[in-house]
Amino acid sequence: MRSAKDFFRPLAVGAPAPVRDVPFRPSRMIHFFDPGNEKMAAKVPSIAPKVDVLLGNLEDAVPADRKEAARAGLVKIARATDFGDTQLWTRVNSLDSPWALDDLLTLGTEIGGKLDVVMVPKVEGAHDIHYVDRLLAQIEAKAGLTRPILVHAILETAAGVGNVEEIAAASPRMQGMSLGPADLAASRRMKTTRVGGGHPGYLVREDPAPGAGEGAPRPTYQQDLWHYTIARMVDACAANGILPYYGPFGDIQDVTGCEDQFRNAFLLGCVGAWSLHPVQIDIAKRVFSPAPEDVAWARRVIAAMGDGTGAVMIDGKMQDDATYKQCQVVAGLADTLAARDPELAGAYAAATEEAAR
Repeated sequence: MRSAKDFFRPLAVGAPAPVRDVPFRPSRMIHFFDPGNEKMAAKVPSIAPKVDVLLGNLEDAVPADRKEAARAGLVKIARATDFGDTQLWTRVNSLDSPWALDDLLTLGTEIGGKLDVVMVPKVEGAHDIHYVDRLLAQIEAKAGLTRPILVHAILETAAGVGNVEEIAAASPRMQGMSLGPADLAASRRMKTTRVGGGHPGYLVREDPAPGAGEGAPRPTYQQDLWHYTIARMVDACAANGILPYYGPFGDIQDVTGCEDQFRNAFLLGCVGAWSLHPVQIDIAKRVFSPAPEDVAWARRVIAAMGDGTGAVMIDGKMQDDATYKQCQVVAGLADTLAARDPELAGAYAAATEEAAR
């Protein structure tokens, strides 16, 4: 067993000290692009200011014969681009592939100073994180990096979900986790071919009305296939001080379904989601930003509660230390996002001013 005293010591001589708290930076959308695609690469400078996270994807969407080109393309783009406040992430190939080692070695040594987070696919247990953790420390030492590259795990297998708590606690380098619904569905033998979202066959049906004849209409309600997994992932992340995310929503044309799925994840505690197409950027930005009226209410409760103890009545609703903490979550997120987004800051200020009248 590893000593707790060693947990925050570098895993390689000369590597930077591990972080003690994961810095919370806006990451409402993790926007994927193929760095080996010249048309996509050309759009990076214009897209980067519009997103919180830009992710160079090296894994599933990149054919085997273009893996090296994608890796080289990401190095070129990172060197040539000023990302400003936008984070640069990458999704490397799975650890059982022939490309993962070169992904980590090349990106860590060539652009490690610009790379914020490495997303690792199909993580099945703490052992996967321990491997990447030690390797990144050696790479950081070799490259002379002064800050650690953080790690993000994707839950894409039944084993990964079963070990989600140990994955979340595996390393100080852990930044967060994302749900990978397509691979997870295959791993679980779920009977859906959709990438994220619900399924019309996964539903509950009302009991028959008293006296209704056979075949009388009975309302049905579609259920969320991913509720259990997202809730468990959120709990594991919250317990270990890291961040949970919804993954991809594959039906680009179904913007309503995408918004609903993102909002479910947001309400459950996720801080962001993947965007696979520019149309999903605005959806994620809108959904994962608290509504101005909610921020105004939260600030009103905080102001009325003073030091957060006791209880007060506001508009006929009781507020106590529990609701005070809930409101701090909303107001704190709003303040963080407003610092990056002037338009959002204006909307929050206007709603707060209106509520105070």
